Order: sequence, then structure tokens, then C-alpha cells
Amino acid sequence: MGIEALRTAFLTQGLSDAQLDEMWAAGDELSFDAGVEVFVEGEPADYLWVLLDGTVQLTRKSGGDTVVVATMTTSGQWAGGLRAWADASAAAYRATGTTGEPSTFFRLSSPDLARLIDAWFPFGKHLITGIFQTVRSIEATVRHRESLVALGTMAAGLAHEINNPASASLRAVAALNDTCNEMLGNLSALAVMPITAAQFVELDRLRRELLDLALPESDALAMMSREDNIGTWLERHDVSQPWDLAPSLAAVGADGTWLDAVERVVGPEALGAALRWSATTFATSRLLGELTDTTKRISNLVEAVKSYSQLDRTGRQQFDVREGLESTLVMLSPKLTKVRVTRAFEDIPTVGGYAAEMNQVWTNLIDNAIDAMEGSGTLRIAVGLVDGALQVDITDSGGGMPADVLDRMFEPFFTTKNVGKNTGLGLDISRRIVVDRHRGEITFDTSPQGTTARVRLPLGE
Repeated sequence: MGIEALRTAFLTQGLSDAQLDEMWAAGDELSFDAGVEVFVEGEPADYLWVLLDGTVQLTRKSGGDTVVVATMTTSGQWAGGLRAWADASAAAYRATGTTGEPSTFFRLSSPDLARLIDAWFPFGKHLITGIFQTVRSIEATVRHRESLVALGTMAAGLAHEINNPASASLRAVAALNDTCNEMLGNLSALAVMPITAAQFVELDRLRRELLDLALPESDALAMMSREDNIGTWLERHDVSQPWDLAPSLAAVGADGTWLDAVERVVGPEALGAALRWSATTFATSRLLGELTDTTKRISNLVEAVKSYSQLDRTGRQQFDVREGLESTLVMLSPKLTKVRVTRAFEDIPTVGGYAAEMNQVWTNLIDNAIDAMEGSGTLRIAVGLVDGALQVDITDSGGGMPADVLDRMFEPFFTTKNVGKNTGLGLDISRRIVVDRHRGEITFDTSPQGTTARVRLPLGE
């Protein structure tokens, strides 16, 4: 079609012949058959596309559907070129352009566009750049606030989760200090009794056997009955403070047979001292077990935070999405107290991408699912391979979404939540991470029985 087609386009009608010649020399003319994707939503806007002839449909992904947002039919209509005003990470095509019939374009690279505008209209370039960067800055500030709000919520929940085992650890340490002092006192009392080293070794053997005994689960009534039997036995054998000793001995499974064996080993005179020393060793073992459990819980929480934040990893990497989902569930556990979580995880390969960013996606989707159920219901997470891609389904048991909400799911600043609860950017951020950063797909299926958020990621690097 040549330069005359560009000359008659409304976009370039204000250019001089010299400017038009310079612009034409910097770009090229391209023709496409019908049905060709000329540029793709989410990819860097490296070129300005000026329609010279034909038609182009502009479409966007929304709620699982491809929605036509505009149609270019007039010579001079344009799209792209945003990298003239910002870097690649901030300047992507906002829609996919597909030819509706054989069409011809003038294509100009974004760097050449920036150079020409800077030479011809320096004031205009500064103005447009300022407007573009201001809008991006405002959007980034709001996104940053969204992240801080989410971080604050999770930090509060994490503090609560860590506080419980930490407080239990402190209580166990205090009790352990008292119990150790009591155990040493009881050992001193036992040492002055008329027992030999061989008798003490045999007593210790009986004590260890009882500690190693695997007790079946028993209810409160059974435990009370066992304590009564032990207390009665101790009273009958003139052991002092029998009802103080009975709970510790009953907790580890002591019975009349074991008590008879202890009496045969140490004799009646040393029986009370032997049982008091044994009881304090049992209490010490129990407290050490509590400390192990609580510190392990704290360690697991720290590992979950480390996995969630990916602090030990940087850049693009191979990662297992199941690990990210599990660490996200730990981070959101304070909100899951009334939610039943079911998992259907298949054996899957790792995928290439940014694990910490995908954890942000899982957080947004699971948090939305919890809100949809109003904090109570069933959350199902399924991971598997479907049609050559890794697919993650996050399904809630809420009441579903109306069609008008589904159509606006990824619209920035759109939210159905109360004012101040969030900024309406969670799903927009998630879409950018999945589509722009990982070349994947994110869609939603909804019904009166609930909603499924579906993320598909390509396999490989």
C-alpha cells in the first residue's frame, strides 16, 4: 500500500512530508490473513501498530471467557507502543489483536517511536510520559497498600499461631525447672534408703519399661478409675501423699502389677521414696515431650514462612506448586478454623517460574474462597496434569457468583467486599502474575454450589 496509505491515516495527518518520510523509513508495512493474532495480551508492547486497511478485533480474557472489547476498522487506529513511555515490565499489550479479514499495518518499534516523538514534540513526550508514569505510580502505590494489608493480616495470624506453642513452651520450662528440683530431692531421699546399687538398677529398669509402654487411648473415666486403683494401693501400703502420686503414675500406665514389682525390688521401707522419684522422672519426660512438640510446631511455622516467602531463592526457578499451596494454607490457618480442607494432589513435575509470586496468587484465591464461604464450609484443592499443562483447582462451597460479578472479576479496583476491606486488586494482580509472568491461564467456573478458581501453568522451564 505504501507511504500514501500512512499519509491518509487520521493519526499522521498533522505530520510534514519530511516527518512522514522519516517515520516510514523507521518502520515497515506488514500484511496478515484473517484470523491472525498480531499482538497478544500481556506480552511486552514492543511495537506501535497502525491499521492501514482491514479490521482487527481486540479481545481480553475475563472470567474464563474471551471478551471482545473493541474493533479497529478505521485507517489510522493504533495499538501498542507503550514501551515508548515505560519499561517492558510496566508496558504490555492490554488486549490481543486478531485480524477479522486480510489486513495491513504500519509497524514502528517503541524505541523508534520514542525517538521520533522526542525530536518532533518534546513537550508532548514529557507530558505523555508524565501522565503515564503518574498513573503507574498511583496504581503501584495502591498495589503496595494491598500487599501491606495482606502482609499485616498474615503477620497477625502468624503471631497468634506462634504465640500458642511459645506460651506452652514457657509454661513447660517453668514446670520442668520445678520438677527437676523435686526429682533431685527425691533422688537424695532415695539415696539414704537401705537399697543396694543392684536394687536401684532394677528399679530403673522397671521405670524405663513403663515409659516405653505404648498406652492405648483411654477416656477420662478410665483414667479416673486407674487413679483410684493406684491411690487405694498406695494407701494400703502406707505410702505418704498417695493421691498426689496417683495421677503421675496413672498417666504412664502404672497398675497394681507394676507397683507390686517395685515393692519386691526395693522393699516396703524404700517404697515411698522409690515411687516419688519414679513419678518425678515420669513428669520430667512428659514435660520434655511437650517442649519437643511445641518447639517443633514453631520450627514448622518458620519453615512454612520461609517456603511461602521463598527467602532462600531468587529469580526464576523450578518449583513444586504443592509446597506453595501447603505453606499458604499454614499462613492462612487462622482463617481456616471452621473450614474443612480437602486435597487431591497428584504426582506432578516441577514448573518454571517465580514461586513467591505464585504463592501470592494462591493467597488471593484461597482468601477469596474463604470469604465466599463466610469463613465456614469446605475448601477443595486439586492439583494435576490436564491436557499437557499443570492445573490447580481451588473450589469453595459458597453460593457462587452472579454473572455481572464474574464478568468483572479481573477489573482493577472492582470488589464486592465492604469498603476498606481490600482495594479490589487481588485478582488483577493474580492475573498479571499468571498470564504475564508465567504465560498461564486463570479462569473461574461458578454455580449455586460454589466457585472454582482454575490456574493452568505450562510445563518446563
